Amino acid sequence: MEQLQPNPTKIATKWALIYLVTAIIITYVIQFLNLDPNSPVKYLSYLSFIAFLLLAQKEYKDQLGGYIKFGQAFSAGFRFGLFAGLLFGLFLYIYLAFLSPDMLAKSIDSQRDAMAAKGLSEEQVEKGIEMAKKYGAIFGAFGVAIWYAILGVILGLIGAAIFKKERSPFDTEETVIEPEA
Repeated sequence: MEQLQPNPTKIATKWALIYLVTAIIITYVIQFLNLDPNSPVKYLSYLSFIAFLLLAQKEYKDQLGGYIKFGQAFSAGFRFGLFAGLLFGLFLYIYLAFLSPDMLAKSIDSQRDAMAAKGLSEEQVEKGIEMAKKYGAIFGAFGVAIWYAILGVILGLIGAAIFKKERSPFDTEETVIEPEA
């Protein structure tokens, strides 16, 4: 019986949406427990990102019958990183600009202290703070989207090396057909 080729975009999107829900929960837990966003608790989001990226690659490998080429595994991991970054960046913008602008204000205040500690003049600090108030949510969202795409590349390569398992010439291959568009 013929079997359809699994779609890595569907798998990556599914896991990116699961990651988004997890990241939203972590974000609100940090806010409601009044934890410092720069404390080690922020690494929970990264751990879940890594776990879901690997799960996306594993699911794709399983749907391919237990065999996956390096490029296929990397593609699934990178797509996950890209989609997770775009979705979380969008959430972060909405969160900082509309849902919880006080979190952006806290972040700006901590940046003010950090810039003053670096020895910047009062004029430089105020200029930086004004820019952060105006564009902080956009810069944060854009930065997260780019950072997660980069993480998707790095971790996608590592996951692809872990999950890679190509067919040997002696393995039988099931007939696989491409789905019609």
